[in-house]
Amino acid sequence: MESSDLQEYAERAGLLRPSILWEPLTPSGPALTLDADRPVYPASTIKTPLAAAAFLLAARGKLALDERRPVRAENQTLNDAPSPIEPGYPASIAELCRYAIDRSDNVATNELFDRLGREEATEIVREELGLEATGFYRKLSGSDPLIFDPQWDGKHRNAHPARDAARLFRQIAERAFPGAEIIEGWLGEQRWNDKLSLGLAPGDRFAHKTGDTSEVTHDGGILTTGDRRRAAIVVYTEMPSTPENNARFGTFMRLLRNQAFRDST
Repeated sequence: MESSDLQEYAERAGLLRPSILWEPLTPSGPALTLDADRPVYPASTIKTPLAAAAFLLAARGKLALDERRPVRAENQTLNDAPSPIEPGYPASIAELCRYAIDRSDNVATNELFDRLGREEATEIVREELGLEATGFYRKLSGSDPLIFDPQWDGKHRNAHPARDAARLFRQIAERAFPGAEIIEGWLGEQRWNDKLSLGLAPGDRFAHKTGDTSEVTHDGGILTTGDRRRAAIVVYTEMPSTPENNARFGTFMRLLRNQAFRDST
């Protein structure tokens, strides 16, 4: 299979302006890419590197994952599902990381922006994980108007392109940094499974994170087949998140998965 096949499968699935990276992990193989460095707003996919930053900062002794502080009312915003944390609840950093990933909780994410520090989080994932184009700049909002964020510089948006996302998933799969195994467990408990998961074969497991707005819809993670072959896959698109558009990811995954693993046998 070649990188040009990604374009064909994306067109057949109806994915618009896709940014894609597929990398076999077990057995290892060359990555296939389609516009994987293009800046696309990451939406909630930014939450995975934010959790990684928390573990890296803890490993440096900069914070304690079990430290509890009351959740601030200023960080409240809408979620796709009701948030399990309310103002005043004493949440630990580890708890916030889990909710940010497996529930895609925006309130937990906004708390992490405050607890970690956006500049510190950006610096450590770039230095230690090589996520050179990833940056944490603005808190997340579940609806308009956007949440008040006095620390935002007024111009930068969060950044985490497909190539960085795939690199992070590979490092999680390889247990390349403290907390990677825990993060993969949370990704495996993902609540939202209406995109690439629709194209899985019986016996497959997909530890992943989605992202959704009225302008973009994304999915990416670590695919493990029933016979223990593994791959990192990230698919970003510039399409609004709707049930119809999200279902297109399943078609793409089915086409890609079947051909990629057929070629590797």
